[in-house]
Amino acid sequence: MKDTEETRESGKKQGETSEERTIPLPQVSFATFVMSLNTSALVYLGEIPDVDGGESQCDLQLARHTIDTIAMLKEKTEGNLSEDEQAILDNVLFDLRMRFVKKSS
Repeated sequence: MKDTEETRESGKKQGETSEERTIPLPQVSFATFVMSLNTSALVYLGEIPDVDGGESQCDLQLARHTIDTIAMLKEKTEGNLSEDEQAILDNVLFDLRMRFVKKSS
């Protein structure tokens, strides 16, 4: 498909430059996926402010669901991860569980 001015402009919001809408993303890997889930859980635990609202809000149900998702990944990937990947998964899961317990009590 030919890259024309029209096709480049169609994906932009009015007044937005290509530099403003380009966000550098990390390489996709198991570690970045786990860290993404970790960040989501921390937002749900109220540890990190929501990007949209800017305020911290605690939603223990969503936090628990995200922690359970990470635990499921640990179970399903057992024996298939590198030592570093396993360590990241174990550390994230331990940390989130401790934070969840602290927030729930």
